[in-house]
Amino acid sequence: MKQGPRPFLILTNELLQQYRMKSILKRIHRFLSQFIFDPLQVINNWRSIPYFIHNIYRYSKINRDSSFKIHFSKIYFTTADRFKSSGAIQSHYFHQDLWASRLIYEKGTKSHVDIGSRLDGFVANILTFCKVKYVDIRRMESAVIGLDFVQGSITNLPFEDNSIDSLSCLHVLEHIGLGRYGDQIDPQGHEKGAKELSRVLKQYGLLYFGTPIGIESLHFDAHRVFDPQTVLNLFGDLDLVSYALIDDKAGLVQEDSDFTKSRLCKYGCGLFLFRKSYGLDKITL
Repeated sequence: MKQGPRPFLILTNELLQQYRMKSILKRIHRFLSQFIFDPLQVINNWRSIPYFIHNIYRYSKINRDSSFKIHFSKIYFTTADRFKSSGAIQSHYFHQDLWASRLIYEKGTKSHVDIGSRLDGFVANILTFCKVKYVDIRRMESAVIGLDFVQGSITNLPFEDNSIDSLSCLHVLEHIGLGRYGDQIDPQGHEKGAKELSRVLKQYGLLYFGTPIGIESLHFDAHRVFDPQTVLNLFGDLDLVSYALIDDKAGLVQEDSDFTKSRLCKYGCGLFLFRKSYGLDKITL
């Protein structure tokens, strides 16, 4: 008597089909969002209309303050925010910026140099306790106390050799040479940037470095994803003090992680603390 497929195999096939379908839908969503419109935002906007109408009716009925009367010429439809999360804690940037900020604070740093990291995240965090010299290829105007802006490229940093004690570059190197931010197309851009970071770091200085980690690949013209060993090779002149991982789920920072687990990620975030201290033993993961 011929037996049918085992329940386990049926379940496995169903899960694989669901995974493939989710993967296809994500790709479709990404394509539409980048080149046409965000279909999820459109859906949420339509879902929000009944709430929006109800809120207008309710507010108009109970409001007694003429200064805050609803005027249809000043309608600003944002009701779809009710379907969003309260913030972006589940993100590489949030945990990465917190990781670097805490380490720099614990070192008692009073003057720091950053190359292209997020101004409205990491840089804002550390400005609360130290001065920051910020370098980016794009122009910026700011009168923020403690923030000194220098326009420049990571492939040709405007600093002397061995001149910086405390240096950071978070979620930047993976973009270099892809033209995304107005830089020149250069397939070796990330290598040149890494050499410059190593060059300007002072003896015994620290580099706080974050980048996408996982199955090595290029997603043009957004970013690269590096194998963690590639990062070590890029900074061969520096010693690895510690390594931490934010996995694909973008949960909490996993301190003292290893490269094997990192290589299972599609788009994780590797957090590397490097020191320029020739002669010390390098950490092997």
